[in-house]
Amino acid sequence: MEWSIQEIARSAGTTSRTLRHYGQIGLLTPSRIGRNGYRYYDQECLLRLQRIMLLRELGLSLPDIGRVLDGQRNGAVALRTHLRILEQERTRIGRQIESVRTTLRKVEGGEQLMVEEVFEGFDHTRYEPEVTSRWGRDAYQRGDRWWRSLGDAEKRAFQQRQLDIAADFGRASAAGLAVDGDEVQAITQRQYEWLTETGNPVSKEYFVGLAEMYVEDPRFAANYDRHGRGFAEFVRDAMKVYASRRLGG
Repeated sequence: MEWSIQEIARSAGTTSRTLRHYGQIGLLTPSRIGRNGYRYYDQECLLRLQRIMLLRELGLSLPDIGRVLDGQRNGAVALRTHLRILEQERTRIGRQIESVRTTLRKVEGGEQLMVEEVFEGFDHTRYEPEVTSRWGRDAYQRGDRWWRSLGDAEKRAFQQRQLDIAADFGRASAAGLAVDGDEVQAITQRQYEWLTETGNPVSKEYFVGLAEMYVEDPRFAANYDRHGRGFAEFVRDAMKVYASRRLGG
């Protein structure tokens, strides 16, 4: 049995353009191309597309996905592997949901946040492909080695410092303080020092790039905008001022 590119795109919630791109880069080759130039996909193609979409959701780049799939010749084995990953993700997401519920309850009730509750279910290793693609394999490995070298209390203290910095940024933003003022720049200095603890050098380019991510990346923006509309932009602008003044270049 075969399906047309339009049928596959509609069922998978993607576009024909995306599927054609996957074909052009050798990631998903149609089972055949008709005389009219239409692309058709068989069951094996469907299974491969399912794996591609799963790996995309896990944050892998297209070249990384290609390498993973090239090493998975047995379809059943690959499906069992991906099922295990999905089950692990379901467990992790469940822990995150409970973490957010606890955080929301405490925020609304004016209770003190505990770092182990806020970050329950969050795993830094799931961002390995993204960090590697942005800043290189060495950057990820240095940060990973540093994180694993910490004890539980040290990890909680590190995460709590970030919560405290974010809260101080939030108060400064709510008070209408200028991003280039001494008070806000002192908070930004703490943000810079917090980042340098990971073992990676924090260059001007890195610092500004991270600042832009706080606004452009929906994961960062959603997290920071808990402190109020425009808060992510406030932090970004403060970091850009700091980079211009203190990091040179």
